[in-house]
Amino acid sequence: MGGRTALGRRRGTRQEGKRHTTLIIGLVFCMLAAALLLGMLLGTHVLATTSTNDTNFSEEGQSGGRVVGVHNMIRGGKTMDELNRLIRLRNEQRHKEDGDDQHLSKAKAFVVHSQDDDTVGGVEAGEEDEGEDHDHAADAASGKSDEITLREHPAPTEPYPYSLDTVPESYDFTTWTAKGGDRFAEYKQGGTPWIVTDAMIEKSGACARSRRYHVKQAMKHAWTGYSTYAFGHDEVLPVSQGAGDNWGGMGTTLVDSLDTLWLMDLKDEFWKARDWVRDSLNHGHVSSVSVFETTIRSLGGLLSAYDWSGDKAFLDKAQDLGGRLFKAFNSPSGLPFGQVSLSTGTTGNIGWAGGNGIVAEMGTLQVEFRYLARATNEPDYATKSEKVFDILNSMPHHHGLFPYYIRTRANPPTFANNKLTFGAMADSLYEYMLKVWLQGGKKEPLYRTMYDQAIQTMHDELLQTSTPTGLTYIADKAGDFMDHKMDHLVCFMGGLLALGAYTDPKGLESPRAQRDLQTAKALTYTCYQMYARMNTGISPEYIQFYEGKDFSIGRGAPHYLLRPEAVESFYILNFLTGDPVYREWGWEVFCAIERYCKTKIAYGQLRDVSDTQGPPQNKMESFFLAETLKYLYLLQDPDSKVDILHKHVFNTEAHPTRIFPVFDQDASSLF
Repeated sequence: MGGRTALGRRRGTRQEGKRHTTLIIGLVFCMLAAALLLGMLLGTHVLATTSTNDTNFSEEGQSGGRVVGVHNMIRGGKTMDELNRLIRLRNEQRHKEDGDDQHLSKAKAFVVHSQDDDTVGGVEAGEEDEGEDHDHAADAASGKSDEITLREHPAPTEPYPYSLDTVPESYDFTTWTAKGGDRFAEYKQGGTPWIVTDAMIEKSGACARSRRYHVKQAMKHAWTGYSTYAFGHDEVLPVSQGAGDNWGGMGTTLVDSLDTLWLMDLKDEFWKARDWVRDSLNHGHVSSVSVFETTIRSLGGLLSAYDWSGDKAFLDKAQDLGGRLFKAFNSPSGLPFGQVSLSTGTTGNIGWAGGNGIVAEMGTLQVEFRYLARATNEPDYATKSEKVFDILNSMPHHHGLFPYYIRTRANPPTFANNKLTFGAMADSLYEYMLKVWLQGGKKEPLYRTMYDQAIQTMHDELLQTSTPTGLTYIADKAGDFMDHKMDHLVCFMGGLLALGAYTDPKGLESPRAQRDLQTAKALTYTCYQMYARMNTGISPEYIQFYEGKDFSIGRGAPHYLLRPEAVESFYILNFLTGDPVYREWGWEVFCAIERYCKTKIAYGQLRDVSDTQGPPQNKMESFFLAETLKYLYLLQDPDSKVDILHKHVFNTEAHPTRIFPVFDQDASSLF
């Protein structure tokens, strides 16, 4: 692998902005902390009214798999008994659609209870709360309280007011201009400001389908450029119309795009790509690669293509690649090395990291290797990759948060720095805590316990609010020093927090889940503002927050790398809540990309998002097709078969595969 090396969950060069702190700010924070502590000692805890769009269900007889929040249904006049009847009917319909009639009698209905009941919505009837004891154990071990403070939000009384008009196929994106920031301000604090009725859900679906057409056209445009000028190479050069092999010549864009082609029903393109994978993909000539990047892009892409199509050619290549990558786990500490030669098996860590391992990279391999173990019946892939979390959990972490450098050659391993962040180099570690738990059918409480402890400490120590407008963001911390910056990478946290809330073992209506959902919505609004406040309508690589000025573009970071994290959260929040506003924000982002990033053959990065005259650059990462366009498409696709609550889990490169209970149930039809 040549050139730029990846950092953390997503790709790109780490930017460290100048630190901006003053004694006055420090004194203010100390005073606020003292006031908060005094309030807690006096027992003055604020409890919020519950959010409206809490749980998703499709009502019997509604077309397109439309979803509507439980509390919206209650306000629409439906009783709790009616809700449960509709939910059970939807469960039966889902099982029938999946060809699983024989399991209907064993299926547990997803039952909603009133707030006065002992059980709350979001937990399946009869489902054991396997993580609760571990939550209390973690709290006791960390010395932290499990008290939760929620913001107060009034219950919505008015219907969603924004336009849901369809978009014509002839829409001219060259005339689009950014609309500016500070709009939709009622979403800033994480509440649910509007009632979304059934009629609005239906109208939103029609609007989304008209937008979905344009996203598919964008994928066809980029794929045609890649197929014409770089087929079988790692990347197409979108301006010079050439090809590049900076990932070692493994057809990275092709492999990374397979499931996007499948989900967009571009089957001719998919099968042509399959033929290349079967006949021409060769990992044996490739020298040193990033274990993390190659796992999430190439291994993840092959496994997802196999999971959706059932074509064994993908599994065969995945097994070959996985076996070569797996040599990285042969380390003194049990934590994998960051690099491995696919041709010789030589391992090591990245030089610029001081020979240390990076915590996000070693903690973002498990979804892929556990699936590979399941599909090939080779459990060692799972055992060794899972051991990473056991080792990390045994280290002296900071109440569930992990500094991002680790000395992996030491046994036991030790931390090599004290920087805490949910941005580059640590981000996807926390993502996989939740997703590995979901992948396993919520039966492995260690992962959920680690996730919940990390999220609690994030709320306690890193979550901040800007002035003057009160935007929510997650800062970085090193010792006692707070760096009030936020990477675009951190924008994945909105979706992750929402997914964690909807799957919380304590139930969606629990204070913890409601807090996490509020934070998810508020943080995602901030990420939307990172786009909306720029001249181009496109976000920079990171932003720096300043007292009294909200935020500015981070020093040395005005560029846009075609990143997916914000639209990923838009997709997840729309899927879970049914709120059309996330489709609206996603559409604005897509329009901006069409307006400013499109080239004659594909799409290119931007050098400066404040410059409306700046041309696209000669670089298009594979994740633009694998993630950004996929999430933009799924966001506008009310008919998708992807189900992140009941059937699928996305790896960090947006490659969806079935969770293990569903995989095992379907296994007889695949082998």
